[in-house]
Amino acid sequence: MTPHADAAGALVLFSGGQDSTVCLAWALERYGRVETVGFDYGQRHAVELEARKAVRARIAREFPAWAARLGPDHMLDLKGFGAVAESALTAERAIEMTERGLPSTFVPGRNLVFLVYAAALADRRGLAALVGGMCETDFSGYPDCRRDTLNAMEQALNLGMEQDFRVETPLMRLTKSQTWALAKGLGGEALVDIVLADTHTCYLGERGDIHPWGHGCGTCPACELRARGWDAWTAEGRPELAP
Repeated sequence: MTPHADAAGALVLFSGGQDSTVCLAWALERYGRVETVGFDYGQRHAVELEARKAVRARIAREFPAWAARLGPDHMLDLKGFGAVAESALTAERAIEMTERGLPSTFVPGRNLVFLVYAAALADRRGLAALVGGMCETDFSGYPDCRRDTLNAMEQALNLGMEQDFRVETPLMRLTKSQTWALAKGLGGEALVDIVLADTHTCYLGERGDIHPWGHGCGTCPACELRARGWDAWTAEGRPELAP
């Protein structure tokens, strides 16, 4: 696939999880220059920050055409924000539904903060697209995952920075089953194997034994969603979804 002729490049919000890994592959198919940014906000599942390195290394090794487009990785320290926006992702709290009807894993404004920092970095790096794995089809109810929210954020970033950023969300309308299918459509079984073996999604940071769908505790909301998507995808015969 030919990279966008009108795009200076893309910055992928890259956690090292399933969704952001598929988004990284999606961006590498489309843009001539792709950089990644990660955020250390004091998350309990900080093992994902190590997963980022493994995923990038395998993608570069197993996909030479993508490796030529894969630029630097950036890690930003947002521990101060994580302390303010305490949740079950940043503190030893039970994962449960709160009185607001949101899971206790909700970090208020997390994606909004990520996008502000990513946009500031993209401005300095000369990158036009901000790519994130936000999804409102199969998700945990986080309001900052909705496309309406991201449209408003895109407008605010462009007004505030006098830029023309595009906030790209390739998974926004996909189910988790379709995200597995998209991984196969982008990189075949090699990319599916990277997602299985090297990405990290589990909120509790459990690596341990590998399940059919990858590493994780198997009981937190992130693991349950990932496992359900895998089961649905395999029941359908592991189809490909064209990127």
